[in-house]
Amino acid sequence: MRSLYDVPQIRAAEEQLLAVVPDGALMAQAAAGLARRCADLLGRVYGARVVLLVGSGNNGGDALYAGALLARRGAAVQAVVVGQTPHVGGLAALRSAGGRVVTETESAVAAADLVIDGLVGIGATGALREPAATLARLLAGSQAVVVAVDVPSGVDASSGEVHGDAVRADVTVTFGGLKAGLLVSPGAGFAGLVELVQIGLDLPEPAVTALDAADVAALLPTPTGEASKYTRGVVGVVTGSQQYTGAAVLSTGGALRAGAGMVRFVGVPHASDQVRARWPEVVVTEVVAGDDGQIADPARIVDAGRVQAWAFGSGHGRGSIGVAETLLGTDLPVLVDADALTALADRHALLRRSAGTLITPHAGEFARLMHTDRDDVEAHRLSWARRAADELGVTVLLKGSTTVVADPDGRTAVNTTATAWLGTAGSGDVLSGVCGSLLAQGLSPFDAGRVGAFLHGLAGQLASHGAPLVAADLLDVWPDVERTVRAVVA
Repeated sequence: MRSLYDVPQIRAAEEQLLAVVPDGALMAQAAAGLARRCADLLGRVYGARVVLLVGSGNNGGDALYAGALLARRGAAVQAVVVGQTPHVGGLAALRSAGGRVVTETESAVAAADLVIDGLVGIGATGALREPAATLARLLAGSQAVVVAVDVPSGVDASSGEVHGDAVRADVTVTFGGLKAGLLVSPGAGFAGLVELVQIGLDLPEPAVTALDAADVAALLPTPTGEASKYTRGVVGVVTGSQQYTGAAVLSTGGALRAGAGMVRFVGVPHASDQVRARWPEVVVTEVVAGDDGQIADPARIVDAGRVQAWAFGSGHGRGSIGVAETLLGTDLPVLVDADALTALADRHALLRRSAGTLITPHAGEFARLMHTDRDDVEAHRLSWARRAADELGVTVLLKGSTTVVADPDGRTAVNTTATAWLGTAGSGDVLSGVCGSLLAQGLSPFDAGRVGAFLHGLAGQLASHGAPLVAADLLDVWPDVERTVRAVVA
């Protein structure tokens, strides 16, 4: 499991270590790790042209000392100093090694093979001020490899928020512990490849976690010799409508592929016909459709038979409040997706229940549910997911380029397996079925959300191979995804 920290946690751990190590030892260790990675990226250090963008903080000092190390290996190192108080020792080291300070920024960056961004540190918040903002824009047009020191300047290290201009790095070399903002959008899109240099910090429990394959394998339910379709979990899927039949087929397929012993589908005639045709394994209960093409009498849903969890909302349209009242009124875990969340925008009380609840909105659905702006949700993914989990008392899986899973107990996870090719119609329907299936198999809403997101992202990678995919492709590759993950601990 990857542990991600916020700035106060990192700062506190640094202060503890600084109290017991020689002055300058941590910066020397960080600079050495930074210089090694830069040398790897350059390939041939001798004669390479390196530009340092140096602010007044410790990140600027790291950049100067790393530049000095590269200069001693024959690189032509130039520093552009921003601010009035660059690190004195670092500046002296650079000059002693043959590096120099320049003022012709544009020509230096244009000629550079590699640029080291040390403009601001992890404690910086808000928009970059001038001249740092101009330098960030200048780098956007550069052909040089850009390496950020600890965090790209302009990215909030704790949250991933970006206010205005920011440096877009190819590689971020971060020290002591992974910062959450490097793996959460929009900051993740500026960080590039993130590499950790350990400097001996004693860190607390992480603010955010990210599962790896071994974690997922350990959490996935595995049937025993006495397993039956009932003991492996029965999930009820209430999705689709007369108009949106694809949602029914895809969410039901996700529930099947994710390992539930039985899937009960409840839906209107046209959707039910499509599910029967595609998934003969599913037990289908057909209910009457109303004039709007949706379930006319939601109370009939619970007559379908015993289940361990419900998943609903995909393809329902916005008139699904009756279904929400019925299913959220049970004492079973429930997953709520898609337009059903919009229907609940003014009925938050229905979500406050004793049984586990997992909601799986994209940013637009989330914004309607929480009466806010979609762009604001995208810009503040961590804080909004945590706020909604706390206020609504549900586990929130906020889908997007970085999927965030937040639990009412304060735990937060991010998923790192996603691919942009998953931004296709029906992909979220598959995910809702998968997570509903995991709920029925006994996973908590938090674990069902983060395991489901990991597998869904991995399926996207496997199905796309760098090319467009359709949602049904995720179902085709799902067995290979689970075999790959389970093999990690086999």
